[in-house]
Amino acid sequence: MGEKNLKFDQVIDRRNTRSLKYDFARERGIPEENLSLWVADMDFPVSSSIQEALGEMVAHGIFGYSDVKDHYVEPLLSWMKKRHSWQPEKEWLVKTPGVVFALATAIRAFTKEGDGVIIQQPVYYPFANVVKNNHRKLVISNLILGENGYEMDYEDFERKLAEEKVKLFILCSPHNPVGRVWKKQELEKIGDICLKHGVFVVSDEIHADFAFAHPHTIFSSIKKEYEANSMVCTSPSKSFNLAGLQISNIFIPDEKRRRAFQKEIFAAGYDELGLPGLVACEAAYRYGEEWLNRVCAYIQSNEAYVRAFLQDRLPKVKPGDWEGTYLIWLDFRAYGLTDEELNRKIVHEAGLWLDGGSMFGKAGEGFQRINIACPRKTLTEAMERLEKVFG
Repeated sequence: MGEKNLKFDQVIDRRNTRSLKYDFARERGIPEENLSLWVADMDFPVSSSIQEALGEMVAHGIFGYSDVKDHYVEPLLSWMKKRHSWQPEKEWLVKTPGVVFALATAIRAFTKEGDGVIIQQPVYYPFANVVKNNHRKLVISNLILGENGYEMDYEDFERKLAEEKVKLFILCSPHNPVGRVWKKQELEKIGDICLKHGVFVVSDEIHADFAFAHPHTIFSSIKKEYEANSMVCTSPSKSFNLAGLQISNIFIPDEKRRRAFQKEIFAAGYDELGLPGLVACEAAYRYGEEWLNRVCAYIQSNEAYVRAFLQDRLPKVKPGDWEGTYLIWLDFRAYGLTDEELNRKIVHEAGLWLDGGSMFGKAGEGFQRINIACPRKTLTEAMERLEKVFG
């Protein structure tokens, strides 16, 4: 059965579908007519195989308590081996309703109130939120932006591990929003520092299937020692556009850590995942590869379009050294605007809804994150709106 949903140029009206991306502008202080390229979901229909699997589930008509057996786990493990040269064990798997849920659960399971949790800003803003909301001490080691793009500040990172009594590190790999796909040697260097100081690594690898400059490296696969000192957070939600179905697959190799994590889930009163997410996830990893490969090619062509447009018509806006994800980190600092002024121009003059850089931490001021997983017509309109204001 061939893949049917490969027309990525088709603009689909998502309004009035309970879409966070399109239907909640007014509630968030954004004009309703603004063009939405903010939150990280795609404007593409999912794989037809996923639609068909969900259709069969709906046609059955009974949606009771559900769980999975090997038919769910086998395609997931095969995917990791084929796409990422990693062979996790099925016993390592813990399912959660999302990666952010898993981050919060890990913080409660592996740290105490007042312990330090370190992140590298600018970074996905829920990292900071889950640390503070769970009454842990937020420790920040900013990435360094140099001539060759963003790099980790290993010296600052290690100093803060010691000074701030850090117990846990949330790694973003590939990195959202700056688009870095960390090289193996970079991950090994930061991993060895964490081993040295007894800091557990929670690796958010939700964008692993969108690595373009070079292959993505699963953190736990680098060294045997990392298996006992890390957990890897994965999900089909980004790869297959399933965020609304609330399904993530978390791999925790160390049995003691895994039991502690599961205990925290049970303490929250959480048990089974919803059936639609389980069905969609299995179909995605079993049948969705052609769809994803075509999506990745389309996203790469969109990135090339944005880069060329900026170079030719908005040279003061710098797109950075994009290596992965379907998000581009745009540098507007050459305009000398405050973050408030920049956001006002984007929202009220350009008529766009992007993610303002400051939400990713103070190091993000002067930047904007744009989601390019959309039809080229939508992206073209967005770039032309930018040109009218900043050109």
